[in-house]
Amino acid sequence: MTIDRQRVANGGLILFLLLMSVGLLLVVSGFLGALLWAALAALLFQPIFQRVARHWPARRNMAAALTLLVITFAVVIPALILGSMIVDQAAGVYEQMRNGQIDFAMYFKQVHDALPSRLQQLLDSAGLNSLERAQARVTATLSNSASVLTRQALSIGANAAAFLLAFGVGLYVTFFLLRDGERIGPAIVRALPLERSVAERLAEKFVAVVRATIKGSGVVALVQGALGAITFWIVGLPAALLWGVLMAIAALLPAVGPAIIWGPVAIYLLATGAIWQAVVVIVSGVFVIGLADNVLRPILVGRDTGLPDWLVLVTTLGGIDVLGLSGIVVGPVVAALFLTGWTILSEQRGVAIPAVEEGAG
Repeated sequence: MTIDRQRVANGGLILFLLLMSVGLLLVVSGFLGALLWAALAALLFQPIFQRVARHWPARRNMAAALTLLVITFAVVIPALILGSMIVDQAAGVYEQMRNGQIDFAMYFKQVHDALPSRLQQLLDSAGLNSLERAQARVTATLSNSASVLTRQALSIGANAAAFLLAFGVGLYVTFFLLRDGERIGPAIVRALPLERSVAERLAEKFVAVVRATIKGSGVVALVQGALGAITFWIVGLPAALLWGVLMAIAALLPAVGPAIIWGPVAIYLLATGAIWQAVVVIVSGVFVIGLADNVLRPILVGRDTGLPDWLVLVTTLGGIDVLGLSGIVVGPVVAALFLTGWTILSEQRGVAIPAVEEGAG
């Protein structure tokens, strides 16, 4: 009877915790994005906080405040300035498309007519010729993309109060996570209903993948996007900064990479007779932008994610589709924890599983 009562009590406690967890998620659902990025920022900048705290061991509040100041001036302010510039360029491009100054259907026709006749026939048979149907498809797709950017920009402006509130909450939480992170992290690991060794291994994997994704993929993507923007500015393309941002987003995707942006641009320049501009884009794309990943990524984090390139690609795209910008980090983290969990389970059962290769990247 005592055992049955204990089971009922434990079951009741678990049910209570599940209900309270769901309730807590509902309560803070409006700030989940801010809380996630606060945790990521605290995790990434924890080494800086620890360095500052070593100089003032009795003044952890001061150390956290100084670290938060570094985050603000090194990340937040530049991101806000860059974001406002991108919104201006996106709105300008959309307005030029509405006025007919930018006609993607005409650009498509120019590229199509410059191709060899046999390749033109293949495209025509696939319905990708220069007729109205294909032109309308291209124009509609690109117009919708630009209009989405504009609507998002207007939405941010209309909800400025909500954005500032979430932003303030994020900074506030980051302060406490920086100050108390050394205690919060181990406490969470101890509270997990897992063996201590398993919980610690999962926690180590989580930290490694988060830092690899942000420090490695994030920094490399920003560098490649900046190089792309400079390249497009040199050859005189309009909205070079906007193209650079698109290249930075593409750089987050392994196997696809920035070539999905600069490749079509180079093809268009060649088709329209802008030979030296096309050569500059191709040379920069292959020997400058392309090599940045191979040079910077090993220096920053090596291969800490331990994930194959195809899985990073799929989980990043899926994460962005489900969670937006936060999915860039959450997607690979979920995949890494999934693989690590199955690896641990296989080891406990004495089943050998083949190593997952990370790809040729």
